[in-house]
Amino acid sequence: MLKIKVVLASVREGRFGEKPATWIFNKAKAREGFDVELLDLKDYPLPRFAEPQVPAMLGGNYTNEIAKKWAAKVAEADGFIFVTPEYNHGYPSSLKDALDYIFGEWNNKPVAFVGYGANGGVRSVEQLKQVVNSNLAMHPVPSTVNMEHPWNFLKEDGSFDTTHFEKAGDGMLDQLAWLGEALKAARK
Repeated sequence: MLKIKVVLASVREGRFGEKPATWIFNKAKAREGFDVELLDLKDYPLPRFAEPQVPAMLGGNYTNEIAKKWAAKVAEADGFIFVTPEYNHGYPSSLKDALDYIFGEWNNKPVAFVGYGANGGVRSVEQLKQVVNSNLAMHPVPSTVNMEHPWNFLKEDGSFDTTHFEKAGDGMLDQLAWLGEALKAARK
């Protein structure tokens, strides 16, 4: 079983992110071979990163109590799905801090992305791929789910019609499973 953590990046009041996060969580949970948990960054209210040392130098000995809890959750994972909006052509500061506060717990694990917003979160995902791959030794899967104007897919009852995103979600999860198994074996 691959332990997959779905990370809901937006902490904004009235956020839309719960809808795509719930969708991909349920989709991943329905797959054989995945043990999935949803991690909401609202539950890990890290302050702005201003620690005296960079996390790579700490060897997992973090000083911030929330960072310690966050690190323990991230360490459990064999892979991740980041669900992120695009704010001003980038990803939210809540996700930046979640990435910056810890280091080794991210290494050599795959990450997939569900981006959403007016442009489908494309630019935030592009930036994240650079950061996680070059600095955190994570391995982004090639396929992403980009939800352009996702609020247009809300039904009258408030439910989210994901029909348009199902194929992309399946392909992304297939790649996450393949890469996740390969990296899990390599980490052993």
